[in-house]
Amino acid sequence: MFIVHKKRQHAETEDEEEEYFHQVQGMPTRFSYGELVAATQNFCKKLGEGGFGTVFEGILEDGSKIAVKCLDGHGQVNKSFLAEVESIGNIHHVNLVRLRGFSAWKSRRLLVYDFMSNGSLDRWIYHGDLQGHVLEWEYRKNIILHIAKGLAYLHEECRQQIIHLDIKPQNILLDDNFNAKVSDFGLSKLVDKNQTQVMTTIKGTPGYIAPECWSNSVITEKVDVYSFGIVVLEILCGRKIFDRSVPEESWHLLAVFQKSWEQGTLLGMVDKYSETMQANGAEVVEMMKVASWCLQTDSTRRPSMSTVVKVLEDGMSVESNLDYNFTDPRMQKTTIAQEKELTQLMPSILSWPR
Repeated sequence: MFIVHKKRQHAETEDEEEEYFHQVQGMPTRFSYGELVAATQNFCKKLGEGGFGTVFEGILEDGSKIAVKCLDGHGQVNKSFLAEVESIGNIHHVNLVRLRGFSAWKSRRLLVYDFMSNGSLDRWIYHGDLQGHVLEWEYRKNIILHIAKGLAYLHEECRQQIIHLDIKPQNILLDDNFNAKVSDFGLSKLVDKNQTQVMTTIKGTPGYIAPECWSNSVITEKVDVYSFGIVVLEILCGRKIFDRSVPEESWHLLAVFQKSWEQGTLLGMVDKYSETMQANGAEVVEMMKVASWCLQTDSTRRPSMSTVVKVLEDGMSVESNLDYNFTDPRMQKTTIAQEKELTQLMPSILSWPR
């Protein structure tokens, strides 16, 4: 009896999804499973994996290259799948990766995106000394601006505000010309314009999660602003927010950042593997001020993403009275030594680097 009941529940869930797909306006193309099997040559070329599934390269009949994300499992995966389809299925912006379509067949859930030839941002900022992938300063400036524009669109220009909740280098994709596009909306939240905040469980990746998320279930779009600040800092310094390859006192990039502010040694943080970063050190330090504004512990003191765009494009001044104490007590336990514990505690909520 239990098995029959479970099957009936599963069938009802599938029926509800089908009804949902028919009701949502602007739904992207629905591909048959067979079409995607053919496009990917039976999923033979893997681009990467992590989170809830694996991404494969493919080519559609019209010759356009695609990336197909195959989501594994049920429950949280279905939520991630529906969140992605609902949030970006009917919106378009040059700095958001385009969802070309989807496929839902039996328990399989697949998302089809434009192919981004230069992969994710982390490839280009973390291991430049080992792989020869060193981005020049002009590229990094443009990437920072593109991310800011993508987030400003999500927060302020969509019919419903979209809070991404998982901004990190692994979720920033780069096209042929190194134009950056925000991707992976599986944890995103849609917020009606008359709402000023939203209730949620802790979501995101440790290190990029805003301080208020650890003690407060009510969040705003300012959590994305905080994550953006972390990503900017990583781009400028050429290292991860947590890095165990350096002396222990430098494991946490925010601790190094705070100490450097206090000692006036910010130039020492600039990515040493990029000659153009070193040559433009003064300008890089100015960009660090933008990051510090976004990293304010008090979320109300962080700028909106549209304000960040104005700073980057029009030379608008950064807030001068900033708090450079980034070691918020709510985050002090979020250290490298506890990353594995966090993974075990919340595997269905926290999204780890791909």
